[in-house]
Amino acid sequence: MRLLGTMKVNHKGHLEIGGCDTVELAQRFGTPLYVIDEALFRQNCRDYYRAFTEEYGAEVIYASKTLTNLAVCTIVEQEGLGLDVVSGGELYTAAMARFPMHRVYFHGNNKSPEELRQALEYKVGRIVVDNLYELELLNQIAGELATRAKIIIRLSPGVEAHTHEYIKTGQIDSKFGLAIENGMAMAAVKRCLELNNVELKGFHCHIGSQIFELQSYAHAAEVMMDFVQDVYLATGYLTEELDLGGGLGIYYCQGDEPRPVKEYADIMMGALKARAARYNLPLPKIIVEPGRSISGPAGTTLYTVGAIKDIPGIRKYVSVDGGMGDNPRPALYQAKYEACAANRMTEANAEKVSIAGKCCESGDMLIWDIELPALQAGDILAVASTGAYNYSMSMNYNRLPRPAMVLVGGGKADLIVRREDYADLIRNDVIPERLRSSVVKLASSR
Repeated sequence: MRLLGTMKVNHKGHLEIGGCDTVELAQRFGTPLYVIDEALFRQNCRDYYRAFTEEYGAEVIYASKTLTNLAVCTIVEQEGLGLDVVSGGELYTAAMARFPMHRVYFHGNNKSPEELRQALEYKVGRIVVDNLYELELLNQIAGELATRAKIIIRLSPGVEAHTHEYIKTGQIDSKFGLAIENGMAMAAVKRCLELNNVELKGFHCHIGSQIFELQSYAHAAEVMMDFVQDVYLATGYLTEELDLGGGLGIYYCQGDEPRPVKEYADIMMGALKARAARYNLPLPKIIVEPGRSISGPAGTTLYTVGAIKDIPGIRKYVSVDGGMGDNPRPALYQAKYEACAANRMTEANAEKVSIAGKCCESGDMLIWDIELPALQAGDILAVASTGAYNYSMSMNYNRLPRPAMVLVGGGKADLIVRREDYADLIRNDVIPERLRSSVVKLASSR
């Protein structure tokens, strides 16, 4: 397993993150356990801030859908980044963390009336309008609240990034955004300029996630600036802001080759500046929305090894005490990860095994065919690069409680999400009175 951030092997032969022995973390907090490397998370934020904000005056807003909680929102604010939210729940979390609402961008392809009202009442910085239905609804609600919503319109630029089918978002055939090619985007702009309760600030696109080919970003930037010019010629509207989304790929396993943030920034900004110069237009304020590339490498999940099943000549299964409940990505996207035996870091790999989760589901496999030392029940398995889309996509399938999360740094470990217990699983369950009475009747009739 490639060591990331502050990871190292300590004198006990254990994996250490943020100065904390992961075996001791497992003993103290239990497993499964999400471990967030604070120094790496902050460094990733700073790489974006330097590459985009300091160099080009662009705004960086962290995509909180990848990982969010009160502590993460606090760190993001401290590092000078804005926040991208996609639901009322994420917006509420930001508010409870006292994140500056004027630096919050509210995304989503089907925001409810309640969520739009919430966003307006919270006075978020921008609402990213995804479709014509939302545009009309937002205009209506803003009118009822006697306010004017500042919006950017999400577009589909027709750029298909080379990534998993489920995380492509920039092509025409997508549930997200209004297509430029078929005229829907221009129609939305013209309608927006007619409405009294919305103020158009600019445009947004996002071409996908886990992207390594930076020319995809350059192409998207050119298409968006072409649209900016078309809008200006057709309506006289001069775009103030251009949000190019996120999606920069990270290292999960051999074969992944992440590109430096600075290179990403230089290529994108170069394309934007060249197009603006061609059209003799001022460059809009540029916004980017990194998420995975900030949170992903900073996260590691610890598991305890349990049952081991060896099928001679076929495969050896090693089961752990987590799985698709805390990391559904392998089941959803066939995502691949690297792992190590955190308590046996100095031992040589001795066998090829497959890591199975504990859910009652044949597809609950975390890693297929990985070389590891000869594992035994009780060993601690560490899976790297789990900071993004693990906790945020976790679930209670099989009524498994969600894991705890700790923030590690400088030899200290702080709990930032407590582990769910069985009481949490039934907290919202209700037995109707009529069922209670029928149980009594059934019992008495036996």
